Amino acid sequence: MSRPLRIAVYPGTFDPITLGHLDVLRRASRLFDRVIVAVAPSDSKRPWFPLAERLTMAKEASKGIRNVQVLTLDGLTVEFAHRHKAAALIRGLRKFSDFEFEFDLAHANRLMAPEIETVILMPSQDQFVTSSSFVKDIARHKLSQAAAFVPRCVLPRLRRKLAEKA
Repeated sequence: MSRPLRIAVYPGTFDPITLGHLDVLRRASRLFDRVIVAVAPSDSKRPWFPLAERLTMAKEASKGIRNVQVLTLDGLTVEFAHRHKAAALIRGLRKFSDFEFEFDLAHANRLMAPEIETVILMPSQDQFVTSSSFVKDIARHKLSQAAAFVPRCVLPRLRRKLAEKA
């Protein structure tokens, strides 16, 4: 008798996806049979990139990771996880200041869906400072420096977005 697939959901806005996100995704892909990158619309965060473009970037950036699927996150994360038969939610924790938010989120998710675990993964030391906000701030001032923090497929899109904003 075969065991059921271990599925995890890695939710986020991924605006844009960064090397830090990919580092966490690679770690999760070693722990689970399938990892669903769930790209959230998140209008409240006022993303730079439209949802369709963030989905495309996530698909392109994760292409080399065999057990990853990229989908649009619709509804509550725990409801999305239920629909996709996920046993866990993946969250990245970069620094201590992230802890309180992630702690509260994990507890809220546990109240709604106690059978779904939250798995916190820390990125590699060289990715601790990397976040989408950080990348956008760097890109505004010196686009070439942002290349060190994003997959190749993101840099031309950052360049185009900055030209549109100029």
